[in-house]
Amino acid sequence: MPTRLRVDLARYHHIINRGVNRCDIFNSTDDKEIFLQILNKSTTIHKAIVHDYCLMDNHYHILLETSKDNLSLLMRVINANYAKYFNKKYIGEPISERD
Repeated sequence: MPTRLRVDLARYHHIINRGVNRCDIFNSTDDKEIFLQILNKSTTIHKAIVHDYCLMDNHYHILLETSKDNLSLLMRVINANYAKYFNKKYIGEPISERD
């Protein structure tokens, strides 16, 4: 069965994102601060307004309003940037491939 198309229209959206296997995505207050900085910068660039948010240890909720049809792009930027930060902090630099 194919995946349903995502709604990407300019309007209000309730976004929920959870860690894989419900693992923690925020291990410290600093992690939450970095996520909020990424969220603020990304929403400014992509012309979105954050109306409310809730950061839990293993997931987050965001209520935002987009003015363009760019929700997928916005969330990809936010999640990719936070994943890079998180992986670098907790996993370290990626292991280079062996020849």
